[in-house]
Order: sequence, then C-alpha cells, then structure tokens
Amino acid sequence: MAVDRIWSYAPDSGYVEGQDLTGFTVAAGDGTLGRVDRQAEPAGMRHLVVDTGVWLFGRSVLVPVGVVTAVDTQGRRITLSCTGAEVKAAPRFTTDSETRDPAYLATVGDYYHRLPPRRRTAV
Repeated sequence: MAVDRIWSYAPDSGYVEGQDLTGFTVAAGDGTLGRVDRQAEPAGMRHLVVDTGVWLFGRSVLVPVGVVTAVDTQGRRITLSCTGAEVKAAPRFTTDSETRDPAYLATVGDYYHRLPPRRRTAV
C-alpha cells in the first residue's frame, strides 16, 4: 500500500462517499476497539478518531481510513486490517489539534503503512 493510500478508503471497503460513520463500532482483527467519535480529512489525510472507552482507559486513537477493510452500514460496524495491539502501539493521540497537524498525521500514516499486510475478515 502506498503511503498516500493510507488516507483513502479501499474501493472494496463498502464506504460510500459522504457517509457519516460517527457512532459506528470499530473492530480490529482481534476484537472490538470502540466507536467512531468523529471523522476528518485535513489536507486530504482522511482519518477516524475512535473513542476506545475503557479498552485504553478512555483514550482516543486516530486511525487512517486506509486500514478500513469493511464498512457494514446495516450493522453500523467498521472492520480494520490491523490488530488492537497494533492500534495501541500507534503514535499516541493526545489533543484535537493533532488531527490538523500534518507532521503528526504523517507520523501516524507512516506507522500504519509499515504494518505487515494481512487479509482480514469481519470480526
């Protein structure tokens, strides 16, 4: 996956342009992570901010949409191509201003781009 593709939904993900994913459940390859708190795309760097609830002690995580493998509109569920441990190990998201910081977003994109490719099925 090219680094710039980490910021774009895969054509076969089921995402429909303009779709609001707020509130959708987010599942990694090994279980549920939380719910989409918001979506953003500053400077074309499209991503989701996921509220992990108690899973990461109330911490939110920023996930580039390029790791979304499936959007189930009926079930209001998003599946990612990475594990919960990989999401937890991603560069820490601490403030809302980071969702607009190109340097921080580039670091996050590089991290997810370097993850080993996997074939995922819905969890």
